[in-house]
Amino acid sequence: MTKATELREMSDEQIKLVWKDAAESLFRLRIQSQTEKVAAPSEMRKQRKLIARCQTVLGERSRGAVDAGEAVGVESEAKSGAESKSK
Repeated sequence: MTKATELREMSDEQIKLVWKDAAESLFRLRIQSQTEKVAAPSEMRKQRKLIARCQTVLGERSRGAVDAGEAVGVESEAKSGAESKSK
């Protein structure tokens, strides 16, 4: 099982591939559960949790990029405001 720490070490592309594989596996398990008995019902839960972990890590990264961009923007505004006041 892929843990969140392992996902955080991966690149965005790798995480998206893991996410896609888990989603496909979950889809197949759902179809199988409707047509026949599933050998390991707990596998569906594992796949859902893996998808959630992937979404969480990607969300953290996107929010981190936005927060870093806002911090840079605030600093540049503060500097430009200070420069205009001194003139």
